[in-house]
Amino acid sequence: MKGKHKIVVQNKNLHYEFEIKRNITIIQGDSATGKTTLIDMLRTHDSLGDGSGISVSSDVPCKILEGRDWKLILSNYSGVIFFTDEENTFVQTEEFAHAVKNSDNYFVIITRENLYLLPISVDEIYGMHSSGKYQNTRRVYQELYHIYSHEDSYPITPEKIITEDSNSGYQFFNEICKQHNLECISAEGNANIFKLLSSVNSEETCIIADGAAFGAHMNRIFQNIKNKQNVHLYLPESFEWIILKTGLIDKSKVADMLAHTEDYADSKEFMSWEQFYTATLISQSQNTYLQYSKIRLNPAYLHTATIKKILDVIKGIKF
Repeated sequence: MKGKHKIVVQNKNLHYEFEIKRNITIIQGDSATGKTTLIDMLRTHDSLGDGSGISVSSDVPCKILEGRDWKLILSNYSGVIFFTDEENTFVQTEEFAHAVKNSDNYFVIITRENLYLLPISVDEIYGMHSSGKYQNTRRVYQELYHIYSHEDSYPITPEKIITEDSNSGYQFFNEICKQHNLECISAEGNANIFKLLSSVNSEETCIIADGAAFGAHMNRIFQNIKNKQNVHLYLPESFEWIILKTGLIDKSKVADMLAHTEDYADSKEFMSWEQFYTATLISQSQNTYLQYSKIRLNPAYLHTATIKKILDVIKGIKF
């Protein structure tokens, strides 16, 4: 499944309107903000149709995924946006993560749990509130908002950098840090970043991770650093996205893809946009001097002119 899909769910009292553009969208937030009501309205409309007094506008079908037969339901649909909530405990299982990976559907999950088995984009974690758009009528307009803003303190001038892995991204930043006499540490995985935070003292520290797949870890990290003025997050989509943004790879082949990734990244083939950007960079650089490997950085990316182009894209860090 590809594309951006606008969804409007409403009755005489409530109006929900939002867009879905990735295979996994998370809606969080406190009780009494309308999340459960959205599920209830979709379920009622699915059962009774327009006779329910509820209208659903979407260019693709919207279905509820719940109950013990969730696997059977999922196997019978393609090109559907499924809504489910935390009452369905299967959303935390490896079985569900595997099903999402091989599904040609989008998923909207209403939960306050950290779903570590799913590659969730930081940009697709939302809260819900009443906007007041219909403040002079009886209808309440419910809208989504981004919970995490990770660019408030840009640019960062770090003394220490922590990267999420030990692959090409770390190898690049480690070389840059050597040139500027900075410390660079690999967490060797998202789950280990939290542990490394205990080693941070008063030095200005920047955590670099793939925003396209880091969402499940955001709540824990955010709660830990929100009162630490010297710890910052830089969360580009991925290191491969940064390289594609430089124009080093034929810009005519990737410009529209970067601007409208949702129209190119098929959710059945790529569980996250990070995977899509990696596959794109590998294919577009093949048989060129910039041929890319995820595991080991091509030395060509450490040439002075190439480094400059990459750093020009990295607006979040000032070396």
